[in-house]
Amino acid sequence: MTYLDFAATTPMSEEALEAYRAVSLEVYGNTRSLHDTGGQAQHIVDYCRAELGELLGAETEGIYFTSGGTESNHLIIQSLLQGLPPSRRHFITTSVEHASIRSLTQYLTGIGYEVTIVEPDRRGLITPEALMSHLRDNTGLVSIQHANSETGIVQCLADLSSLLKKRGIILHTDAVQSFGKIPINVQELGVDALSISSHKIYGPKGVGAAYIRPGVQWRPVFPGTNHEGGFRPGTVNTPGITAFVAAAEALMPHIEQLGRGYEELRTLFFRKARERGLPLQPVAHPAHTEQTPLMVTSPIPLVPHITGFYYYGYEAQYVMLECNRKGICVSTGSACASGYQEPSPSITALAGPPENALHFLRMSMGRTTTAEDIYRLLDVLEDLTNRRGNRSERGSTID
Repeated sequence: MTYLDFAATTPMSEEALEAYRAVSLEVYGNTRSLHDTGGQAQHIVDYCRAELGELLGAETEGIYFTSGGTESNHLIIQSLLQGLPPSRRHFITTSVEHASIRSLTQYLTGIGYEVTIVEPDRRGLITPEALMSHLRDNTGLVSIQHANSETGIVQCLADLSSLLKKRGIILHTDAVQSFGKIPINVQELGVDALSISSHKIYGPKGVGAAYIRPGVQWRPVFPGTNHEGGFRPGTVNTPGITAFVAAAEALMPHIEQLGRGYEELRTLFFRKARERGLPLQPVAHPAHTEQTPLMVTSPIPLVPHITGFYYYGYEAQYVMLECNRKGICVSTGSACASGYQEPSPSITALAGPPENALHFLRMSMGRTTTAEDIYRLLDVLEDLTNRRGNRSERGSTID
């Protein structure tokens, strides 16, 4: 199998597996228990909290462990909104957020919050001008995804956060796709809250973390909760948390080297596609990649592991199934939004005709991705292109 869907999930690393097994067998106490076994488990969680804070450039006391990115998004946004005064009940987010936040906005509207959805420009970026035009006196919270899970486009949060700080507006970011892929420091980004997930960085599924800057007011979604400083109910997942942080510690020293490798593979993919005459178009032209006729002209920041592209001639779902039949895993977008028939807002927001969304595919790379994997995908796409050409010569059409 050729796996090119690392943005959906990753296999657990050896470091994470070893940590999970060791803690499951040796430190299985409940962190709320008063005996020594419980205290030992609490000590490990405290260590992990401090280590994760160090990796994020964040204060330890602002880290709360959760079950993953979706729960982090939900708990952070609701807790922060509930901590705001009644005069600041206006919430701003964007149309290109993860499905978990898009669904949350419907709930918030239903319980009386004012919600504004900001559209990106035709490059997929939320500009300071667009954000400024929607700010009000009663705006209390803004949530903007750091890196888009489908296109890989990175928002310039530092430019946006400075506008919000002057007005006392809280900024949250969903950093699930950027954490472990590009350097992240909450101080440099200027964010007040952040969501991350374990299974995107070779840790176990069912674990994540939320960060809320100490000093920012919040109220728990579930009153009376006594786990994770009142942020989240339920017994703390000590083995999962340990494995999550072990995976992060093992990955972080290598992200720049890995990123350069992903960029080289992305360049190889588009260069060879051009040489083979494949009808491919990248959704974005990264500033660090060589310009080619296939590239759009406006460079924008991208996470290195995600390559979104249009493959014209067939609908993307058919191409994905053909790739799967040949043992290649790619996707037509975010796994959390699969099954929905409407085109992704992240794709339709970009420049080009709306029907481009029907041809969108995502290739996402990981530590084990090689040039051979790229060539295997190109071979399948070339075969499909040739089939279409042969059928077109006989007068048939395939869309």
